[in-house]
Amino acid sequence: MREKVEKALEEIRPMLQADGGDVELLDVNEGVVKVRLQGACAGCPAAGMTLKMGIEEMLKEKVPEVKEVIAD
Repeated sequence: MREKVEKALEEIRPMLQADGGDVELLDVNEGVVKVRLQGACAGCPAAGMTLKMGIEEMLKEKVPEVKEVIAD
């Protein structure tokens, strides 16, 4: 499952990088994906929305086993 998540993040990453940010995959455990937002995303007031409505939704669509995405 980790490989599927990494592949999906590679597709999401350019959108984050376009705004000066990035995402790092830390862990995948029983459907819970743990990531670290980097660059401009790390301190952005909209980071929570990016995480849940952006990254989480896209990962769930591409990897149905994903239940939740959390930030470190």
